[in-house]
Amino acid sequence: MSEADERTQKRLISEIMELLVTHHGGGMSEEGLDQAIELLQRAFEMARASHEGQFRKSGEPYFFHPLRVAHLAARHWMDFSSIIASLMHDVVEDTPVTLAEVEEAFGAEVALLVNGLTKASDESLSREALKATTYRKTVLLAIEDVRVLCLKFWDRLDNLQTIGALHPDKQSLIAEETRSIYVPLAQHLGMGRVSSELEAMALRILYPRRYRSYQAALESLRTQMEPVLRQLKSQFNNACEHQKLQVLLRDRWRPFSIAAAKGMHRGLSTLYTLEIQVDRTMDAYLALGQLHSLFHPIPGKLRDHLHIISQFGYQAIKTTVQAGEYRLRVEITTRKLARFNEAGVLAPGFEFSVSNFKDLMQSLTEGESLFDTESLRLASASIQVYTPAGDTRTLPEGSSALDFAFDIHQELGLHARRARVNGQTRLLRYRLMDGDQVAIEQDSTPQALPKWLEWAVTPRARNAIRRYLRSRVKGEAE
Repeated sequence: MSEADERTQKRLISEIMELLVTHHGGGMSEEGLDQAIELLQRAFEMARASHEGQFRKSGEPYFFHPLRVAHLAARHWMDFSSIIASLMHDVVEDTPVTLAEVEEAFGAEVALLVNGLTKASDESLSREALKATTYRKTVLLAIEDVRVLCLKFWDRLDNLQTIGALHPDKQSLIAEETRSIYVPLAQHLGMGRVSSELEAMALRILYPRRYRSYQAALESLRTQMEPVLRQLKSQFNNACEHQKLQVLLRDRWRPFSIAAAKGMHRGLSTLYTLEIQVDRTMDAYLALGQLHSLFHPIPGKLRDHLHIISQFGYQAIKTTVQAGEYRLRVEITTRKLARFNEAGVLAPGFEFSVSNFKDLMQSLTEGESLFDTESLRLASASIQVYTPAGDTRTLPEGSSALDFAFDIHQELGLHARRARVNGQTRLLRYRLMDGDQVAIEQDSTPQALPKWLEWAVTPRARNAIRRYLRSRVKGEAE
């Protein structure tokens, strides 16, 4: 190994240690911290020794890959067990070391995480069947421990960053898989920044010319707008200082995506967001008042996701203003919530709905195929609707009143007859809109009709309807 490689390894290991002690050391006893550091050092040595002599297709020593994955995990608040699993995640798959040996060395918790990251192996299965089996295994273990999926994201991020040495067809397969599975799953865990990174990297591989064109246009716009944005931010800063309101301003340029590429000629507001961070929730509303007193707000563009959290846990006030000749998108959040918005489920204190996540994961394993990727349409645009009691339910855009009924409870779905939407009687196939209040009228006997499968879009509703129809057919056959 070259001197430069040795220096890089030492730097990454040192930074991983520092991050772990900073994020988790304060909550551990001195003895517990010493034991965790000792285990981590053992993992470094075991992973390095196990991958000794192995090289990636690029010619790089293989150990750099698990080391970078561990570094990504440590930067996103993952704990000691997760970092050890990151270091060991390819050892069982690519070296003589067994899962039992990993468990003996580092415990059951690490072994479970490593198992979730290890591909299924069965010589009797085709390549496609093996891939589906691996997906299913990952999903089932993620139900038990969500860190399995988070580690999979870091593994995939590093693979996409270093994918250049692979055959173009292989690159395209990995990119498509990333878009259809890992991008929406990252969204569901509130990891918006990670989801955007994964999507941009995958699309760069699938649409290289479009990606280069987008990046060139974005860079040109950034150069053109830099003095204008500097002036606008200075105006806002001065207004806040006058009110003794502390704010942190961040430029956020939109990562490459198909939607971004289509809208890149529609002006600044499609490609740029000004992020305003404040100390407290109350300050966010004060900052909004200052912003709207300086620049005219655009009607209908204000969204308050501080108190009504968006589908994937994003928390900010969103607005669009007319700043002179430019239309400007702005998001206002607190410093603490900004951390949630970036790292989602991994950020300390993030409110994560375990039950909703488990329902989604379960629906993926109950679909028509071994791994029902179509069910991930849940990660598309969403709407929020209300029960008669005023409780909020989040559903995919395009959901029907029937989807709402099954979202409440399977029995309510099977007994549904009609819906009342905003006080008006509607059929069960009626497509709901954001903000609708929905009540379900019930029949005394359960039923499900084949045409209901055309009305329902959520996996929960479709799976329940299929199960009921199958049970009826089975009952009639007997």
